[in-house]
Amino acid sequence: MVSVTASVAWWARTQPGRLALVYGEQRLTYADLHRRVAHSAGLLRACGVLAGDVVALLMKNSPAFLELSLAISHVGAVVLPVNYRLGRQEVAYIAEHGGVKLLFADEELMACVPDGVMTVSVGLDAQGDSRLLYPAGQPDSHAPFAATPDSLCRLMYTSGTTDHPKGVMHSYGNIAWKCMDHIAALGIGRDDRLLVVGPLYHVGAHDLPGVALWMVGGALVLERDFDAARALALIERERVTGAWMAPVMLNRCLTSQARSAHVLDSLKWVVGGGERTPEERIREFASVFRRARYIDAYGLTETCSGDTLMEAGREIEKIGSTGRALAHVELAILGDEGRWLGAGDEGEVCVRGPKVTRGYWRDEAKTQASFHEGWFRTGDVGRLDADGFLFLTDRKKDMIISGGENVASSEVERALNQLQQVSEVAVIGLPDARWGECVTAVVVLQAGSSLTLDEVRSHCADRLAGFKTPKRLVVRDALPRNPSGKVLKRVLRDELAAGDDDSCRLGAG
Repeated sequence: MVSVTASVAWWARTQPGRLALVYGEQRLTYADLHRRVAHSAGLLRACGVLAGDVVALLMKNSPAFLELSLAISHVGAVVLPVNYRLGRQEVAYIAEHGGVKLLFADEELMACVPDGVMTVSVGLDAQGDSRLLYPAGQPDSHAPFAATPDSLCRLMYTSGTTDHPKGVMHSYGNIAWKCMDHIAALGIGRDDRLLVVGPLYHVGAHDLPGVALWMVGGALVLERDFDAARALALIERERVTGAWMAPVMLNRCLTSQARSAHVLDSLKWVVGGGERTPEERIREFASVFRRARYIDAYGLTETCSGDTLMEAGREIEKIGSTGRALAHVELAILGDEGRWLGAGDEGEVCVRGPKVTRGYWRDEAKTQASFHEGWFRTGDVGRLDADGFLFLTDRKKDMIISGGENVASSEVERALNQLQQVSEVAVIGLPDARWGECVTAVVVLQAGSSLTLDEVRSHCADRLAGFKTPKRLVVRDALPRNPSGKVLKRVLRDELAAGDDDSCRLGAG
């Protein structure tokens, strides 16, 4: 079975001295990486982990995160990366619903670990690398787990639009097809080096193209946290050829005072996405990274990310588009009455192909509701032009994308409805130069009540992750609604983006 773990083992056997990972001053060859994966697998077995068990990683970026991911695959367990920005209650739900047997957590994140979960605390060494049992732990001597394409490899929980997050199931086949499509579309080879500055719990950083580079013998240049000046320096120092960046990260690189101090001509491409890319940004990108191109993309956690990529030379001609479907991805537009629509018609974007999830963990009802005639219903609204380029026009599920993170508006609304002062609330995303979108709470207060942004944020502190907490509060006498009583969030977005509000706002944050 094709897997990233098997690819690392093959490169370790055939070209052991080949560079696989750069982290700070550390430089790990494929032989080093394979050896550390074996020790991690030995630790898993010592903790009683068996094939099919779920092992969670509540960790920031580090070699240990990647080593554990590969080791979990080696023993046949299921890896569950957890967003380290979530609150304790959110982590507790994911651990319980996911059936987590063992959780690895960075020492700095132990306060978020729920009770009742077997946990291994992971510290940092002098180089900032997460410490596991090296070399004291015994390397695993068992043969790798004999996975099939349908074997479950990973669970990733995505922000839900109903009561709770949903656990997306990724099989070995899903991930293998994802890797092959991205390798082909981006022309990735053994001499490429990929800058990984986004969090590895996110499909963008981990999968677009992420660890696909290890299948062809390339090297990852990994950072624990994102810093624009540091990222620019690494592109020059390590001769980085590609990167994935959330829009907020790319903006910071483009506006960094450090950008002119570095030679950035090694970079061939940066993959972005998550918002419509203005023509001015594309031109600014070209002026800074003179030999690189910015690739707008579209994808979901449910599809292992990266379903469409903008093609070279079409960026201005197809401005506003996220590109065309990859080799093994099909797109279609579904109308309100279950009819498939033609070119130019707007409807729900649907995806089909071998990298699409088979459904949600322990939730058959949501799985059934998310598919139509074998097509995955994304919940996004868009259209395909006559050339097959995808244009997104709205988010049917009212998802907000702030700083590269998905925020389900209904989840924030549930938290705010617990405030006694609140009669009604609608949460929307408004354009923001730093975050892409600013989480904004529009509330109607109970008679005689008052509410401040500080009170809102204090209330949300132990209920929501920081990136989900509103940065802006707007008080209204009423919310706009259609004849059936549904709140018109598009009207709110249009009015507030135009400055028609009486709001308070958090600072740079």
